[in-house]
Amino acid sequence: METITSTAGMVVAPHMAAAKAGAEVLAAGGTAVDAMIAAAATIAVVYPHMNAIGGDGFWLIAPQGRDPWYVEACGPAARKASIEAYRKAECDIVPTRGPLAALTVPGTVGGWARAHEIAAHLGGGLPVAELLSDAVRRAREGIVVSRSQAALTAEKLAELSGQSGFADVYLLNKKAPAEGASLCQERLSDTLDHLGHAGFADFYRGDVAATLAADLDAMGSPVTRDDLRAYEARLRPPLRTRIKAGHLFNSAPPTQGLASLIILGLYDRLEVARPESFEHIHGLIEATKRAFLVRDRIVTDPAYMDIDPAEFLSPDWLDREAGEIDRRRAAPWPHVAKDGDTVWLGAMDAAGNAVSFIQSIYWEFGSGCVSPRTGILMQNRGASFSLEPDAVNPLQPGRRPFHTLNPALARLDDGRTVVYGTMGGEGQPQTQAAVFSRAILHGQDLGAAVDAPRWLLGRTWGDETTALRLENRFDPDLVRALERAGHQVVVLDAAYSDTMGHAGMIVREPSGALMGVHDPRADGGAACG
Repeated sequence: METITSTAGMVVAPHMAAAKAGAEVLAAGGTAVDAMIAAAATIAVVYPHMNAIGGDGFWLIAPQGRDPWYVEACGPAARKASIEAYRKAECDIVPTRGPLAALTVPGTVGGWARAHEIAAHLGGGLPVAELLSDAVRRAREGIVVSRSQAALTAEKLAELSGQSGFADVYLLNKKAPAEGASLCQERLSDTLDHLGHAGFADFYRGDVAATLAADLDAMGSPVTRDDLRAYEARLRPPLRTRIKAGHLFNSAPPTQGLASLIILGLYDRLEVARPESFEHIHGLIEATKRAFLVRDRIVTDPAYMDIDPAEFLSPDWLDREAGEIDRRRAAPWPHVAKDGDTVWLGAMDAAGNAVSFIQSIYWEFGSGCVSPRTGILMQNRGASFSLEPDAVNPLQPGRRPFHTLNPALARLDDGRTVVYGTMGGEGQPQTQAAVFSRAILHGQDLGAAVDAPRWLLGRTWGDETTALRLENRFDPDLVRALERAGHQVVVLDAAYSDTMGHAGMIVREPSGALMGVHDPRADGGAACG
């Protein structure tokens, strides 16, 4: 896979239309943050099975030569969303589809608003209407249905077709659209166009908020206008840790950014010499197990945490934990995986500003519920809550749900800056570690590092095993070595599987030269400003 180079700025995204929308903003004089807002709006239109403006988002924004800002744009549970209310509705668990699954405030547009303020601080802040223009046009004129959208719509049709507003927008003649079909989203285009002129705040406190709240009430969602009015994205410190190569940054709880940092912190201490070896793959898998056990024990809405996650990123803790990893044998793994569909995008501009961004609606098409008058598809992130009061993440009004989303960024001692990330729920920390270890720690070409075969540890929804899944391009000798070490291996009948996520990376050299790549498993690429 080819690595793209530039000195004028770059955007990588899982859909080429989003990468190009961002690159056009760079060419017009916008910052990397402006470019990312444009790319985020376009990806919400052209990749609706993976993300939407009814979802959440997280940002790492690093001005040249400075540590990153972290924008947390995830909404809380509605004030009417309580365990008692869901028990009264005869729910044993939080539903994964339908209006009761649409129980959290969409945060991503609030994140765009906060990012736009930062863009202005960095010398950008282009007019909102200009940043949303590509998304407005594509939603109105029609998108070309991608391979993954066609496949996932057909696969999930039985559980989505009856949800409020879904068939009117995402089906053609009550059937899943074929790859290559044209799909218009006129109401969403109207909403984006209105936000372009009224400003992002209108989503929460203006005409869009009033209309969305009324539609949600009519379909039976607990999210109200008061919930929308109270929401603002938050600027918070990111999590960080140090490895030999430099400083790593990721998102704080309620995300699993902690797990992503632990994996690389532990792997760095194993001092593996040879990439693609048993020591490389086994080491990352065993580090993943330890990171996930910590994540599942402590990560929740930070307002309810009594443990500082930074404790698990300290040199002393990482040293001790790395010493417990068996270099030759696999630890037992009875773990239940986290699901999720997401998009990760990265951007850098010629001035050296860097953005790592992720946006999601949780499952494919989220709750499946579409506001008929705004065209907004609502996420089902609230399905990650538990109806058990003693759980790590119990449903409570105003509480933020657990998120698999986590954008990553690194400042290396040699002067390079790296933004990287992936979609894939449970696979996000694993794919981040695979790509970063290959490209940065072991010096592989970016394209080769992203193209290389990947793995996924853990049970996925509907599976009965906690197997280690491998794409079928791994060396058979390595596969056998993993099996002998005690890993329960399943080799997929696929060379490139969507199960392994859609990864991307941009690296900025000290000279200002940029190198970028996006995953051949997706429909995207890199575009230069």
